[in-house]
Amino acid sequence: MSGGLGPLPWGYVRRFGRVVFRQQQWKSTVSTHPKMPPCDFVPEKYKSYPYERIQKIREQNISPSLRMYYKKPLLLHQGHMQWLFDYEGRRYLDLFAGIVTVSVGHCHPKVTVATQKQLARLWHTTNIYMHPSIHEYAEKLASLFPDPLKVIYLTNSGSEANDLAMFMARLHTHNFDIISFRQCYQMFFVVHGEAGIVEILQCRLFENAAVQKGVNGAVQYPRSFLKEAYQLVQERGGVCISDEVQTGFGRTGSHFWGFQTHDVVPDIVTLAKGIGNGFPMAAVVTTKEIANSLAQNLHFNTFGGSPLACVVGAAVLDAIEEDGLQKNSRDVGTYMLLELAKLRDKFEIVGDVRGKGLMIGVEMVTDKHSRHPLPAEEINQIWEDCKDMGVLLGRGGLYNQTFRIKPPMCITKKDVDFAVEVFHTALQRHMERAAK
Repeated sequence: MSGGLGPLPWGYVRRFGRVVFRQQQWKSTVSTHPKMPPCDFVPEKYKSYPYERIQKIREQNISPSLRMYYKKPLLLHQGHMQWLFDYEGRRYLDLFAGIVTVSVGHCHPKVTVATQKQLARLWHTTNIYMHPSIHEYAEKLASLFPDPLKVIYLTNSGSEANDLAMFMARLHTHNFDIISFRQCYQMFFVVHGEAGIVEILQCRLFENAAVQKGVNGAVQYPRSFLKEAYQLVQERGGVCISDEVQTGFGRTGSHFWGFQTHDVVPDIVTLAKGIGNGFPMAAVVTTKEIANSLAQNLHFNTFGGSPLACVVGAAVLDAIEEDGLQKNSRDVGTYMLLELAKLRDKFEIVGDVRGKGLMIGVEMVTDKHSRHPLPAEEINQIWEDCKDMGVLLGRGGLYNQTFRIKPPMCITKKDVDFAVEVFHTALQRHMERAAK
């Protein structure tokens, strides 16, 4: 077809005048991207391999189990606070924060400077010697926990922290069995034997064992759920482990740790992701009594608690306090929830908007009556549209039907306005495609 229209987004129509009208209508409603908030940061010019060579190396030398997002995967080059820049200089608002890892902002100046100073002083030494940064950091981190959670083990990753937490719980209780929730990041229990597991699972509180935050779609626990669950487990000789890998460090806004919002004190807490703002480090925090059970066995970690990691961790805690990021999570997160709720009321496919602070889930459904998950191909297209307009979202939920919004805690209300406008445009595009 002549006239320079290119591919027709709504299919072929015989009457040329009708085609022109529909093409123009589509352009006028969805082609204009929402305007990004200003950013005075200028990224460096990309100087590494061309995109095609990067793709070829990935195909040949990197494990295929490391799956990529998006039809054309992003090649990211630089980050600054809530923004990411790709190899061509395009800017993206990062609402997923490296899978909820960049807590205070990409390349946060305070964390960067502290890291650079320590890099010039001492990177690593073994744990059989003392160095000041581990003691300074342990004291600072412990001060943020209620009694009796005051003993800290520093590790390299959340997986390692959870392995250690389960190991010490089993040593302490002399029990092996564990109760957890499907796709759960946030809570698990070590209890006594099959009979104990059955007894707890038969209790009213565990009838819906998929209630959780984090990966399964930012679902909040019902009021008093955790308090009664902790009581059930502890009365039966079990210990309660809270994984704060996503909910910790002020992200929920009202409290520094997620468990505090439920008026409970775990026996063991595991930390990772936002603890180092992207630097590979993690921690287990527990009581002296449980720590003594582990002390009877040799436990050694080569890199956990290195001078560099401890300085990074301390700088992150300073940035959270000095920049008021817990309060920002509460204020900006509440604002975002309210703005997204307007889209829930407008679009039939937005089944739920939920969360706390800057930990938000937007559940996509075919319709609000059936609440069936929106098909993956439709969610993928909305997701791609948001990326093309400059907003990066995560995915989660049992059926991968929930958009996960967990940005660096430094984002602003202007960023929220932009993100909501982008999401609104992507939903409009979806409805227009569905109406074809």
